[in-house]
Amino acid sequence: MKNFTFRINENNYGVKILSHENNMIELEVNGTSYSVKMKEEIKKVKTPTLVRKPANAAIEPVKINTVPSRAKIIAPIPGVILSINVKVGDTVKENDLLLVLEAMKMENSIASEKSGVVSAINVVVGQQVLQGEVMIELE
Repeated sequence: MKNFTFRINENNYGVKILSHENNMIELEVNGTSYSVKMKEEIKKVKTPTLVRKPANAAIEPVKINTVPSRAKIIAPIPGVILSINVKVGDTVKENDLLLVLEAMKMENSIASEKSGVVSAINVVVGQQVLQGEVMIELE
């Protein structure tokens, strides 16, 4: 089955394990066969089981960084811009779709959390954005 080399008191010993059942092992040391009885039965290694933590409470919606008269739409997660549904100067209402962000092969619709006028679009279709990056500014 398995071969080992042990060094004991500057002497090398070639050990070959021939078989083992329960607590009996048949082995050969430098060509001489031995039967060895183990104190305890060898325990088999079990396949590890994946244990996950329970899911946290519901995920909170992404907050917009707001300044009294301005709002910034930031990327909630890293991803790629798939489409932009507004232009500079467009008037948007609360919950209007602003753009679609693809992250981990899922499309995430980014909507406005307040009404206003689009004052700047800082991204283009196909651009990769990092989490926290300002994508659109509203007045």
